[in-house]
Amino acid sequence: MPPTSKSVEGIARTAMLATTIRRKNIKKGLAFSVMIVGSSGLGKSTFVNTLCESPVFPKKDCGSPEKAALEKTVAITPVTVEMEEDGIKLSLTIVDTPGFGDNINNEGNFLDILAYIERQYDDILAEESRIKRNPKFYDNRVHALLYFIAPTGHSLRELDIEFMRRLGARANIIPVVAKSDSMNPAELAAFKKRVMEDIAYYKIPIYNFPYDDEEDDDETIEENNELRALLPFSVVGSEDEVVLNGRRMRCRQYPWGLVEVDNSRHCDFSKLRYMLLSSHLQDLKEITHDFLYEQYRTEKLSKEGEDDEEDEVEQDDHRRQQEVVPEQPAQ
Repeated sequence: MPPTSKSVEGIARTAMLATTIRRKNIKKGLAFSVMIVGSSGLGKSTFVNTLCESPVFPKKDCGSPEKAALEKTVAITPVTVEMEEDGIKLSLTIVDTPGFGDNINNEGNFLDILAYIERQYDDILAEESRIKRNPKFYDNRVHALLYFIAPTGHSLRELDIEFMRRLGARANIIPVVAKSDSMNPAELAAFKKRVMEDIAYYKIPIYNFPYDDEEDDDETIEENNELRALLPFSVVGSEDEVVLNGRRMRCRQYPWGLVEVDNSRHCDFSKLRYMLLSSHLQDLKEITHDFLYEQYRTEKLSKEGEDDEEDEVEQDDHRRQQEVVPEQPAQ
């Protein structure tokens, strides 16, 4: 059936609105926040520098085993990098968590990271409650949490399972296999399969590229299915560049050859980067606001309401006790 004049007008208005929004985004730019979590030695700093194409985090030099052993607490460190992706200005905040997983008991690590994420939600909640909003208020909510998994070749560790289960209700967790070039293709494929089986078995909530069969178009559904099939993303980071056949590339060099960081046949870095900073950036932000934040907001306000009711009951009991006149003893 040919489209009616009304439907054509609706499509035109939608296209105009999308163009207007894009123009505003190009002018104002976008803000996006990514948290990086994983045990020490998994190449997180190198990954961030590769992602941002700049030395965001310098290479650490502990100097001595004694000094390295002292770095046991999670020092949550946000750093903002100004970038440009697809012609749009992007203010990218990287939230690093050095020290995570370095203790025998990592309970404090979980609580520190959870407290940071919830503190950003509290800031938004407080701003929304103001009569007059601050026009310069900056939204620091974590829109994506990249969790780096050690390339053990076996399955998820208890630390991995417990962390992702606890944080899954507060952030879009995207699992990543660190230093994936330490395994051959068959080992990597088997390891990825076991990781996803563990995630399903322990019912760990992750960002799995959701889509709606009825509302989303075929291209979106196909792209999300392709990205979902890559989970957990295998990444290789390198700040070293070589020129081969006149082409400059970032890679890791081995006696047997090169592993190209941006070659999708070697690892998933390029697809992860494009997904994060371009194709799914807005979806991650919307899920953070519409679902994760709203869930936290509902829980927080409900708890405060229950606490207020308990306080009122206690106050009423206290008043009644004061109003009771003791009987006078018989003379």
